[in-house]
Amino acid sequence: MIGVDEIKRFIPHRYPILLLDRVTEVSPGRSLTAIKAVTCNEPYYRRVGADAGPRGHHYPSLLLLESWAQAASLLVLWEQPNPDVLSGKVVLGGVMKNVRFLRPVLPGEVLSHRVRLVRQVEDSSIVEGETLVGSEVVHEAGAVVSLRPAEVLRQAAPVGGAS
Repeated sequence: MIGVDEIKRFIPHRYPILLLDRVTEVSPGRSLTAIKAVTCNEPYYRRVGADAGPRGHHYPSLLLLESWAQAASLLVLWEQPNPDVLSGKVVLGGVMKNVRFLRPVLPGEVLSHRVRLVRQVEDSSIVEGETLVGSEVVHEAGAVVSLRPAEVLRQAAPVGGAS
């Protein structure tokens, strides 16, 4: 099991967008399970008014998806970590597929993101998995995660054609 300090050695995410608390299980090149505790003290909830009701406290589905995608990135980067997006290979999220949100997530719940590597082709990986609260699946997704050299990403590309 690894915590936040170790996670930061693999991916470049930091507060307020680092959305994982720890990795509880990893089989490099195969699967990973990461934990995220949802609390009412997160930046998103600052905007929730006193009269918002239960629906106002639903954890945003995009943040749930981002948290799961960070777990997917960890799996892909496990054997070649790079927390510096200015050098080495940078992890990029690509196509998301079969994304389903099965029920809202509320403060006080602990998310368990499970990610499995389906296929790897050169520097691109196809992953799939789900998020559980206890034994209940609350989210499912698949994605393509790619690694690209930072120097290639920094090169200026012409906008609107050749210049």
